[in-house]
Amino acid sequence: MTLDQICAQILDRPATPHRRLVAVTGPPASGKSTLATTLAAHLNAAGEPATVVPMDGFHLDDRLLAEDGTAARKGAPHTFDTGGFLRLVTALQSPDPVVFPIFDRSREIAIAGAGRVPASCRTVLVEGNYLLLRQAPWDALHDAWAFSIALHPPQDEIVARLRARWADHGKADAMAWIESNDVPNAATVLTGSIPADVTLTETPL
Repeated sequence: MTLDQICAQILDRPATPHRRLVAVTGPPASGKSTLATTLAAHLNAAGEPATVVPMDGFHLDDRLLAEDGTAARKGAPHTFDTGGFLRLVTALQSPDPVVFPIFDRSREIAIAGAGRVPASCRTVLVEGNYLLLRQAPWDALHDAWAFSIALHPPQDEIVARLRARWADHGKADAMAWIESNDVPNAATVLTGSIPADVTLTETPL
């Protein structure tokens, strides 16, 4: 499926009530950010104002994870500020500008007020791992999506991308982290999500 075909399907969905929210989901390192950014650029070039909003801005801070005893599972569904993310998705359906946090992976922290959806934006591409997860409270998101896209590349490709990601960030014991945390999180996405409107094994050109 080409970018033009995906964008046509997105634009065929109504903006309800004020914006069209599109879920771009998949396991860690599946290419969600790349696809969402590419689609937004394609839509903007076609005259449809579009913005990307990443779910990663709602990672709980490492200090809170340490208090909760969940630092070793950072990135699992229970290690996000899910309530805050749900409130953001509700706010995105308004006609108003919406400010959102962005995750800085180089420092492993979320930066508040780092992104903004302008009032003129009609299509928001929300990207994240758990947007179609069946379990509560994530399942409250399902009705928000006008359209959904899932990326499911082969696992060996995901692992290779994760190794490159953690090497770039100088993470010690990267393979141990991938095997104990990233791979289980990927399995949660793949086995615990409802079907998307479109499922891809690679980012379209």
